[in-house]
Amino acid sequence: MKKLNVALLCGGFSAEREVSLKTGKNIAASLDKEKYQVFLFDPKDNFDKLVGFLKKNKIDVVFSALHGTFGEDGCFTGVFEIAGIPYTCSGVLSSAITMDKMMTKKLLSSEKIPMAKSVELKKNYGEKELKKIKLPAVVKPVSQGSSVGTFIVKTKQELKEALGRAFEFDARVMAEEFIEGREVTAPVLGNKDPQALPLIEIRPKVSSFFDYRAKYEVGGSQEICPAPISRALTEKIQRLAVQIHRTLGCRGVTRCDFIIKKGRPYFLEVNTIPGMTNTSLVPLSARQAEISFSALLDKLIELALEK
Repeated sequence: MKKLNVALLCGGFSAEREVSLKTGKNIAASLDKEKYQVFLFDPKDNFDKLVGFLKKNKIDVVFSALHGTFGEDGCFTGVFEIAGIPYTCSGVLSSAITMDKMMTKKLLSSEKIPMAKSVELKKNYGEKELKKIKLPAVVKPVSQGSSVGTFIVKTKQELKEALGRAFEFDARVMAEEFIEGREVTAPVLGNKDPQALPLIEIRPKVSSFFDYRAKYEVGGSQEICPAPISRALTEKIQRLAVQIHRTLGCRGVTRCDFIIKKGRPYFLEVNTIPGMTNTSLVPLSARQAEISFSALLDKLIELALEK
């Protein structure tokens, strides 16, 4: 049986570059060598050679491990579409929408998805916008992942400082109502008939919330799978995650984050290219569902090739 030529893209230009490289390394080591011929490509230093690289190596499918800006936002997805090559992540429109947290929330509000209230600010914001923000609040760039540039603020001074730092990562920043509760994440796998995987509860150990350190440091957080919550609440969150996956037109795998307060889940954000490192959440959830990491990668490629 002929091997599939797989272009594995990782690294890239975003603030999540190092995580992307780790994800790519883990995927490359775990893809079945009997099934795939893997070609690594880092766009950062070779962007102008991407199309030639795809053609030269007769790529059958692209496996994107590009987290964040110029990766998860649909920019490269457009290149794959033009080249007519299947890829493992969501399409151009879905990727662009889900990368934009404010646009995601606006679209999901019509679906009556429970969410925290948010205020969007631009660099020329004034006192009028600040007065709309109720403290405590969560400040974060509109289009970043991995909690890059995210802060929990309790005072007006902390708010102004956090906004200044968040604007270093994006021209648009959001201040979101702070909801204190238990954080869970809900992976969903599939295209036309997506299925929810087991939930994971996340308990940060090195910080007050699930920030960049808690996400990627070994021992940075405790991840409990399946999440120790009631069956009814588990099924409710899984239904919401599948609904979000479908509403936003996502493909392959997504991971929706929620906060549970007084037994009610509130949607935070959705990831269309979740991490695949040794400490990542989707592989943990898949293992609980008796799907090995190698089998998960096989499934993502199968879904990419599905018409």
